[in-house]
Amino acid sequence: MYDEPLPPAASPGQMLRLLTDGTPRTLGGLTSETGLARATVRARLHALLDAGFVADQGSGVSTGGRPASQFVFNARARVALVAEVGATHATVAATDLNGGLLASRRLALDVAEGPDVVLTQLAKAWQELLAKAELDTVALAGVGIGLPGPVEHTSGRPTNPPIMPGWDGFDVPGHLQGVFDAPVLVDNEVNLMALGEHTTSFPDADNLIVVKVATGIGAGVISNGVLHRGAVGAAGDLGHILAPHGGDSLCGCGNTGCLEAVASGPAVAATLRANGIDARTNADVVALVRAGDFEAARAVRQAGRDIGEVLAACVSMLNPSLIVVGGSLAAAGEMLLAGVREAIYRRSLPLATKDLRIVPSQAGKDAGVLGAAAMVIHHALSPALVDSQLA
Repeated sequence: MYDEPLPPAASPGQMLRLLTDGTPRTLGGLTSETGLARATVRARLHALLDAGFVADQGSGVSTGGRPASQFVFNARARVALVAEVGATHATVAATDLNGGLLASRRLALDVAEGPDVVLTQLAKAWQELLAKAELDTVALAGVGIGLPGPVEHTSGRPTNPPIMPGWDGFDVPGHLQGVFDAPVLVDNEVNLMALGEHTTSFPDADNLIVVKVATGIGAGVISNGVLHRGAVGAAGDLGHILAPHGGDSLCGCGNTGCLEAVASGPAVAATLRANGIDARTNADVVALVRAGDFEAARAVRQAGRDIGEVLAACVSMLNPSLIVVGGSLAAAGEMLLAGVREAIYRRSLPLATKDLRIVPSQAGKDAGVLGAAAMVIHHALSPALVDSQLA
């Protein structure tokens, strides 16, 4: 989670960062690793123990005399409340400080109803989750939310989101801090999916693109191990790039020919209806493909090709080693992936694709909430914040 080297004069927060790797350590071991005096290490350990961040695991192996106590990171010291919000649904969850899911649920909502309605629904769902899981007495590490549009991460405010009327510039953190006394962090949902896949499934892939194909189409980019948000949070807005075969298809953003207008779940469903096949939702399209419907399979594969042609430009620009495809339409399986692979390998240079893997999501429907948890945990366990809390 943290790549910076530990300074010799480790503060309590820096000492906690050392312990987050899960390896139990003795007082003597920490003294050697930090270079601090034994009394200083003992005082900082006591501060972390009192705050609940560290637990005494008991006696270690004796080297003569009384066995030494071993100290270990306590992931249950705080709870993170997280959510991934899509156009028509949200997944809400509570996690520990290792990102482990403690409780979760999925709820239907309409993001177009505006921030007051949607955020009230989320707050109520979180409160019910905490009560049901008997976590309502545990201190909060923070709240993390992924939204289906560009977000200025530093302020937590959406920025001209095309499918979110009423959300532009809305103070999401300020609204929720009136309910939860904890830091509130907000990002684009696909950015958080990328964090979730990178953190839990592909930690060794430092250059990857995660694509979500659902009601909309978006991408999250990890470059050199770091999430790339762009200047105003608009990086990865794949769905509103002009598709090679987009024609005059009208997109919800107001433009024509966008990738989202021809290759998203609703676009594929509209294509099928035009051919006399009753498909109203993404789930209908997926069910038809799984049932062996030829027209549905062909439409989904073409959607994959359209997505792949846009991604081919991203491959040439960013040279990722991995592309992960998720979202509700990806549940159609290999048809979508086959189209993506076909277009990318046809349009990209061999050097860029020589070691490129294109795979389905491993974190699945939990990718966004796992990424939101990683975002909150990284903030909550930052040495500066921990030191200020203990002070």
